[in-house]
Amino acid sequence: MNVGKWIKFIKENINFYRDGFFELPYLSNSPQVIVQSIINSPSVKHIVEEQAVYRNNPFSKGVMRYREIEEGFWIIATNITFKKNVMLKAIYDEDFPIDYYTLTFSVFESEVKLQNTFADKTPFSSKYWGFKRPGTEVGAYFYKGSVCEFYLYGFSKEWAEHNFSFKTLPEENQIKKFLNSDKGFITYQDIVPNAAELSREILINLEKNNHDLLSKAILKTQTFQLISTFFKNAYIDQRIGNYTPTETPEYRKIAKAEKLLLDTITNPFLGVEYIAEKVGMSPTKLKLTFKSVHGVSMGQYHKEKKLLLAMQMIQNTDMQIKNIALATGYKSSSKFTANFKKRFGKMPSEIRL
Repeated sequence: MNVGKWIKFIKENINFYRDGFFELPYLSNSPQVIVQSIINSPSVKHIVEEQAVYRNNPFSKGVMRYREIEEGFWIIATNITFKKNVMLKAIYDEDFPIDYYTLTFSVFESEVKLQNTFADKTPFSSKYWGFKRPGTEVGAYFYKGSVCEFYLYGFSKEWAEHNFSFKTLPEENQIKKFLNSDKGFITYQDIVPNAAELSREILINLEKNNHDLLSKAILKTQTFQLISTFFKNAYIDQRIGNYTPTETPEYRKIAKAEKLLLDTITNPFLGVEYIAEKVGMSPTKLKLTFKSVHGVSMGQYHKEKKLLLAMQMIQNTDMQIKNIALATGYKSSSKFTANFKKRFGKMPSEIRL
């Protein structure tokens, strides 16, 4: 798409500011179109030799790197800091084919206020996976100050069928249920062990920008291994699927509910009724929509994030485990230990061995 047509297309699709977010569309027909739409956006610098796009505008600052791993399979890796509350909106141009799946791994860095400790706050990384079918219009919401990494793997229907054989999956398989539904995307939490570390190895490979055969082979192995592990784990995931479509305005409210949960990880669960009132939804609709989007209830989500925060503190600080239990909102060290072992299969003390 040439620059003039892209600007016209943006003007026709943009809803610049609504309900506290700047809505910024991007074309999502395929990885090639995503890259080209970003290149044609204002305030960017495209370094062709690096296969990198640098941007610094009133809304965000960051760099996007892209590679075509092989025909029908791409990676787009982005480091970005948001300067405003932003909703990135995937849209489509019917003049281009719409035949790519996207699998996205995201890491969001934030600070969490601790309980019962002299340390006021601690860093916390939240990790998400999202699998999107071709043609899905969806918005992703980011709050001012968010520091994020995105690893988008785009693959054509033909490539996906050749490598993952979606058509031959049994009907009871969760991915097959999703693909047979009307829902456009499905999300998971920390479903791939060490995904952040593996993704950063991929990013280092992209930053080195080597185009020799060995570097290309390593990049192909790294990326394919990571998404294969995702699908392997997603195939056996035991979530109860709710694959009904969800409208974009509800995603905004779910994003607000999620932020409330993340801002209060170390507090007792706020309760569905309280959160529903804050985001402007009925409790029943909020429960159903949140679980449809995240695959777990709000209570389960809150508990999971609390334990993931504790794990990160055990791995990255010298704080005594009993104090980590208190800092993450557990009144009883024994209850914390029991919940931790049930989730991770090890005692907190075993993590530091």
